[in-house]
Amino acid sequence: MKDFLSTFARRLKAARLEKGITQEELGIQSGIDEFSAKARINQYENGVHTPHFEIAEKIASTLGIPTAYFYSRKDDEAELLCLFHHMSDEAKQQLLSQAKSHDSE
Repeated sequence: MKDFLSTFARRLKAARLEKGITQEELGIQSGIDEFSAKARINQYENGVHTPHFEIAEKIASTLGIPTAYFYSRKDDEAELLCLFHHMSDEAKQQLLSQAKSHDSE
């Protein structure tokens, strides 16, 4: 479980820094009470606590990434999830079609 927590914490912090917002801003924009927002995000980033799934969904939405990014055990898979998340619906369908045809070969 410790490995999962450190992965979640590491990815959360990296995504927040890439977005260029503070812990407090992330917490408030994700619907966490403004008086505890910074402390809670700090605890999540340090692996002290993990948010309930619903809060993780709100955090991911605020950061513009898929929630699954936090839960993937493999870094390359997490990166693919983010790339897929930002693709147009048409591009997603094309990629899925290609992957399915490649899989059946």
